[in-house]
Amino acid sequence: MRRRAFLKNAAASSAAFTIVPSYVLGKGKTPPSDTLYVAAFGVGGRGESVMMGLDQTMKVKYVALCDVDDRMAASAFNRYPGVARYKDFRTVFDKHLKDMDAIMVATPDHTHAAIALPFMREKKHAYVEKPLTHNIREARLLTRVAREMGIVTQMGNQGASSDDSRKAREWVEAGVIGTVERVDCWTNRPVWPQGVPVPQGADPIPPELDWDLWLGPAAMRDYNNNYLPFNWRGWWDFGTGALGDMGCHIMETPFSVLDLGYPKEAEASCTTAWTGPFALADYSAGCPASSVVRLKFETPAHGTLSLNWYDGGILPDLPDELKDGETIGGSGGGTIFYGTKGILVCDVYSRNARLLPSEMMGLLNPPAARYPRVPGDTGGHQANWVEGCLNGTPTSSDFSKAGPLTEAVLMGNLAIRSFQYRESTVNPENGRASFEFPGRKKIQWDGANMKVTNFDKANDWVHGSYREGWEVI
Repeated sequence: MRRRAFLKNAAASSAAFTIVPSYVLGKGKTPPSDTLYVAAFGVGGRGESVMMGLDQTMKVKYVALCDVDDRMAASAFNRYPGVARYKDFRTVFDKHLKDMDAIMVATPDHTHAAIALPFMREKKHAYVEKPLTHNIREARLLTRVAREMGIVTQMGNQGASSDDSRKAREWVEAGVIGTVERVDCWTNRPVWPQGVPVPQGADPIPPELDWDLWLGPAAMRDYNNNYLPFNWRGWWDFGTGALGDMGCHIMETPFSVLDLGYPKEAEASCTTAWTGPFALADYSAGCPASSVVRLKFETPAHGTLSLNWYDGGILPDLPDELKDGETIGGSGGGTIFYGTKGILVCDVYSRNARLLPSEMMGLLNPPAARYPRVPGDTGGHQANWVEGCLNGTPTSSDFSKAGPLTEAVLMGNLAIRSFQYRESTVNPENGRASFEFPGRKKIQWDGANMKVTNFDKANDWVHGSYREGWEVI
């Protein structure tokens, strides 16, 4: 079945009728308030971890496991021996649509939207790993479809369910650190190769892997061992780099605390690479080894503020308020809020909201809790979604929030790619080609119309490109 026809048929069928799950028809399953029937896509690595979190609720049963690589999926296949196994998500759609209530998607970034959308249009609840999508248009599309279908959704950024993310919002809204003027975010990513040449040469395709399905919407190319199982994150055709990998985790706290919405502008500076003396390498097909990104936002409560992102070993300024022996958090990364009355620091994993200078913690009269806590802290992120599907309780990172957050993260990648972009010119006297930066390091963003207004090339990346038959529509 051709992919384009598959998507159109799925969209048409969702408008024509509603499929009634088999448990409603008395086929022997427990009532829907007790059990969530899930089809899982991308069940190796991170996907299996998500499934184990879902298992802790004791309310999930799997109707299908789908992964294009039997090597990565082997552990999950062994863990769930009685569940049907597939490589092609379209086969799951054909065979199990009536059996399922929801989907879990933990495939590489470039296939999130292609897999999730057909099921969402059939009103299946959706849990999709971060970043929600590969490009901004896809994020806006998933957000709209989730709203129109009235389904329960969750992006897999666990910190959104943490106590300290809520605590930080309560402190800031109570004026503990005053008006926020700047936010610094950082990560230790990438922990995979970035800023390296495109892999060359064709390696034998492992028999357990369906390379064509793995590529999905991406252009066909030779299989190379350097892409899998993890290094795909560093290539724009498949991944979203260090910012895409960790931004939806680390930027979630300032995004929620400050109601950031769409950025109005973005600029970046990145590591450059050289092939020889004064010979600049063209590594624009992949993410840089390190980068700094500056986003500007207009907020109702804090006015204009900047959010600065650092990765690849580059770190933000250390606050003067730190004392000897104090740090700004764990090695994985974190967030620093600079307010007119003080500084708030949140670690990426524990969140561990605390004030600087440290004496402020002893003087703090904590404001009353305003935002409901999620049982189990970050470990309850999957349970939070399951309860939402079964009982209608709000989720921590539903797509109405996760979509705009992902857009803000990917806006930073637009700035990175704009910085990397070079135009080739040929010297007519010697025939030699040279690459020149166009001088565009700051881009202006019209969020309402989803458009870069001052560098049209960047709009190609807003919308993405797709292999024929794999268009996301």
